[in-house]
Amino acid sequence: MGGFFGVTAADDCVTDLFFGTDYHSHLGTMRGGLATKNSGGIVRFIHDITNTPFRSKFENDVSKLHGNRGIGVISDHDDQPLIIRSHLGTFAIVTVGVIQNIEEIIQKTFSERRAFLSEMSGATTSPTEVTAMLITQEDSFTAGLTAAQEAIDGSCSILLLTDEGIYAARDRLGRTPVILGKKEDGTRAVTMETCALPNLEFTWERDLGPGEIVRMTEDGVEQMKPPGEEMKICAFLWVYYGYPASHYEGINVEQVRYRCGAALSRREDPDVKVDMVCGIPDSGTGHAIGYAQESGIPYGRPYVKYTPTWPRSFMPQDQTIRDLVAKMKLIQVPDLIDGKSLLFCEDSIVRGTQLQDTVQRLYEGGAKEIHMRPACPPLVHGCRYLNFSRSRSELDLAGRRALAELEGTAEEVPPAYSDPDTDEYKAMVEKVRDRLKLTTLTYQRLDDLIEAIGLPREKVCTYCWDKQG
Repeated sequence: MGGFFGVTAADDCVTDLFFGTDYHSHLGTMRGGLATKNSGGIVRFIHDITNTPFRSKFENDVSKLHGNRGIGVISDHDDQPLIIRSHLGTFAIVTVGVIQNIEEIIQKTFSERRAFLSEMSGATTSPTEVTAMLITQEDSFTAGLTAAQEAIDGSCSILLLTDEGIYAARDRLGRTPVILGKKEDGTRAVTMETCALPNLEFTWERDLGPGEIVRMTEDGVEQMKPPGEEMKICAFLWVYYGYPASHYEGINVEQVRYRCGAALSRREDPDVKVDMVCGIPDSGTGHAIGYAQESGIPYGRPYVKYTPTWPRSFMPQDQTIRDLVAKMKLIQVPDLIDGKSLLFCEDSIVRGTQLQDTVQRLYEGGAKEIHMRPACPPLVHGCRYLNFSRSRSELDLAGRRALAELEGTAEEVPPAYSDPDTDEYKAMVEKVRDRLKLTTLTYQRLDDLIEAIGLPREKVCTYCWDKQG
C-alpha cells in the first residue's frame, strides 16, 4: 500500500519528518524517501528498504536535510519523492494508491503531444510521475490536483512540497485516510497514520474528507477544495494493515479488532470446544483478544513472532520468499500446542499458502484440533484500489480458487458466493477448510464486520468481498 507524512514548521522540521515517516513503515517495505525545502531549493533522498528498515537507511541522511517544510513516503512500488520542474514551479510529489487506467492516461496525453515520461524497469511507468504530469497540465496546483483526482480510476492520495506550502489531497472517494495534526508551537503535520502523532507531540486536528485539498504552511491550514459527499474508505484498514494505535474517521483500529473477535465468538457453534483462543501474529492478535474476552475462553500465544530481523511476509514479490519469511518469523511454544484444541483468529485468508504451512506445523507440534476464524469474509475479488495483496491473479485467492473448483470457472462470482446463508457459500468455505486441513473454518459475516467498524455501509469499500466499491 504505502504511506506518507509531511511537516511545516517555523524552524527545522527534519526530526519530525524522519520519525513521522518511519511510523508508516508497516505499510510497505520497498522504497522510502524524504524531501525538504529551504532557501536553497529541494533536497531529496530515496533508498531501497526491502532488506533494511527505513531508520537504518536514512539515519545518515538526516544531517544533510534542512528546511521548515518536508514530505516523506514509504512506497510499495516506485521511487519517491519525485522532483518536478514545471510552469507551476519546482515541487516534490509523493503519492499512495493505484491507477488502474494509467495506460489510457498516458496514451491520451501522448496523442495530444503534451508530455513525455521516463520508463521504470520492467517497461513500466511511475504512477507518481503520471500524477505529476496530470497536475502540471493545469494553471494551479489546486486545479491540477482536482484534475488528477477526476482522471484517475482507482485511488490516489497526494502530497506536494512547493514554494506555496505543502498541498495535501485525499483520494476522491477517501479510500485512504489523510489526517492533520498540530503542535502547540504551530508546527503542522499531515499523515496517513494517527499513531505517528502523539510521540512527536502532535495532537489530532481533523481528518480530510474525500477528495478534499488543503494547503499547509507555517501560518496554518487553508482549505483549497471542499470534500465530496461520497466516501468509500477501505475496510481493510481496520481488519489488517492499519496500525492498532491509529484512528481513521475517529475509529480506533484495535477496538474494531476487539469487536470483530467478539462478533465471531457470538456466532460460534456451541459444539466447538477449545482449550485456548489464539491470534496469528500480529494483526490476528486483536481479533483473538476480542474473541477471548467475549467467550471467556483463555487467550494464549502458541506462536510468537520474531520481529528484530524479519519483514512483513506479504511484501516480497516472490511467493517462495514470502513463505520463507512467514515460516521463519513465527516460533512455536510447544507446551501450548501439544495435545491442545486451539482456535485461531486471523485477519484474513488471502492465498492460504502461508496458513497451510502454519497449520501443518501445528499438527506436527501435537495440536489435537485447529479451528480458524478469519475476521473478514472470504476474499473473492482482487483489490482495485490499494494493492494490499501481492497476488498477481484473482485465482491466487483461496476463496476464488475454491469457487472455480465448484463452478468449473472463476470468470465471474455469482452473488450466492457472497451470501453466508447460501449452500454455494458454505460449499466454498468447506473447500477452503478441506485444503487447509482445518477442524472447522468460520469466516466473519460482512454485516458483523461493518457493525464492528461503525460506519454506514455505504461509506465503506468492501470490493474484495462483494465487489461493492
